[in-house]
Amino acid sequence: MKMSMKIKDLPKIDRPREKLEKYGPERLSDSELLAILLRTGNAGINVVELSNKILRKFSGAGLAKASVVELKNTFGLGTAKACEIVACYELGRRHLQSKKSVLLLSPKDVWDELKDIRVHKKEHFVIFFLDSRNQEIKREIISVGSLNANLVHPREVFEPAIRYLAAQVIIAHNHPSGNPEPSEGDSIITEKLINAGRLLDIEVLDHVIVSQKEFYSYKEHKLL
Repeated sequence: MKMSMKIKDLPKIDRPREKLEKYGPERLSDSELLAILLRTGNAGINVVELSNKILRKFSGAGLAKASVVELKNTFGLGTAKACEIVACYELGRRHLQSKKSVLLLSPKDVWDELKDIRVHKKEHFVIFFLDSRNQEIKREIISVGSLNANLVHPREVFEPAIRYLAAQVIIAHNHPSGNPEPSEGDSIITEKLINAGRLLDIEVLDHVIVSQKEFYSYKEHKLL
């Protein structure tokens, strides 16, 4: 019988905790996020595989609604882990209920929302998925590292846009140099995404480049 690979035997970059630390939670799958919460697997199965089995059993929103009683006897989870899962989802529900929708109407709004990446030493390429009223549905980091047309592919932007039923998107990234002026590569990526969006009827409202103290808007410069 083939033994399951242990998490510690995986390359560091594929381990959920290390992956979250380097790329942020947006780049992790549901099973990887759950694996971080569970911490350990069971005999013969690593924590990511255990997470996959749990997510398959409680499909859709089932895990968010599961009780401690339902969870604690599932695949040997036990009371402690079952309580942690239930507590995590309840905390998320309370937070979301109190959160106001973010309205993005200007490049300054985008700059304000990107406090977390403005000081990063690496470029972070971010997509804001919006509804028809310019309210944020979701924000995702698409890539980390020096931007180029091969690294940022339209499918990475518009596949989630379709999944989230977004009517429009704002693309953004940071310039660690502190100078928000766009490069030739930035403009190539922008044009590529605008054209892809037109085919899908999902408008690219703006591309905003941010630094710690300034921002550059393609829309304000009439380049869209």
